[in-house]
Amino acid sequence: MADDDELLAWLTLIRAPGLGGVGMRALLQQTGSARAACGHIRRFRQSAGLDQAALDWIESPDSARLEADLAWLAQPNCRLLRFDEADFPPQLDTIPQPPAALFVAGDSAALLGPQVAIVGARSASAQGLATARDFGRALSRSGLTITSGMAEGIDAAAHAAALEAGGKTIAVVGTGPDQVYPRRHAELACKIVEHGAIVSEFPPGTEARPGHFPRRNRLIAGLALGTLVVEAGLQSGSLITARLAAEAGREVFALPGSIHNPLAKGCHRLIREGARLVETAAEVIEALVPAAQAQGADLRARLEAADPSNGAAPRAPARMQDPDYASLLAALGDSPASLDELAERTDLAPAALSSMLLLLELEGTVAPAVNGRWQRLVIPDA
Repeated sequence: MADDDELLAWLTLIRAPGLGGVGMRALLQQTGSARAACGHIRRFRQSAGLDQAALDWIESPDSARLEADLAWLAQPNCRLLRFDEADFPPQLDTIPQPPAALFVAGDSAALLGPQVAIVGARSASAQGLATARDFGRALSRSGLTITSGMAEGIDAAAHAAALEAGGKTIAVVGTGPDQVYPRRHAELACKIVEHGAIVSEFPPGTEARPGHFPRRNRLIAGLALGTLVVEAGLQSGSLITARLAAEAGREVFALPGSIHNPLAKGCHRLIREGARLVETAAEVIEALVPAAQAQGADLRARLEAADPSNGAAPRAPARMQDPDYASLLAALGDSPASLDELAERTDLAPAALSSMLLLLELEGTVAPAVNGRWQRLVIPDA
């Protein structure tokens, strides 16, 4: 019951008008828990900068709306990923205005892997779409997760390419996680949930609004090791994503195009401002390898230092004695296997297997193979 009360308090604070991620983080650091924050909100009103509307909501929230949030979270593979949890993506802690929590539909462990963002024009040219697909497939096959915004044009092409390559893809959306925008991407959204995740800082039921998309873009830039802009006009939202990536210390890549193509002008501006001009996926991969290795080492240390009783990963020596890990490694054998095959062989849930495979990948024990399969890299002596 206590956990249920804490979750309800988190949802109450998330929906408090004007509080935001930064304010919520600061409030929780003062109070120690969401329940304490809601229960003593008047004491912290001034330090949290809450106006009357926020205070009124926290003290008397719309119970029907919160029940709807809980109903969404009760569905399979739906989760509220909080900043104080061990598997919250640490790369988001250092971006401007970091979120306090993310609503995730799909595999939340996908957010911890090395990602590259592919963004660009909604009204992309046929050549631009083909290029996005080529880069998406190649980058996905290299083991990178493809992150984008599920918009028309380049975004959708990048997601589709990752799925075709059997890799993982993450869609960061400017709506609630239960909304599909644009609606024509309903089938794409289902596939992304099955082979990655849809992520939003907006609660369920939130519809698309213009002001949400710049906020969405900062999460795309913050999650990824680097952002690749394929085509973009001078007024493209992709330039916002690229700027935010640069401000967060991430790599920015841009593809050059014809001087007569208006959709190349945004990329040319980025190159003049210091973005890395690239012509092949191999150039992107080479540039991101050091950052991917550093992220993996940091993440491994963070997860292994966490308390196993809180649901985080056990330390490495204990993990090798864990019967579930032993079962997983035995199921892999010496030939690649898909997640579905591993679930059938081990009787473990796909979500649990994804997290276990991620940790083993960071240790160098397993690696992604083609067509969404996994293979062992380390075969113990008999």
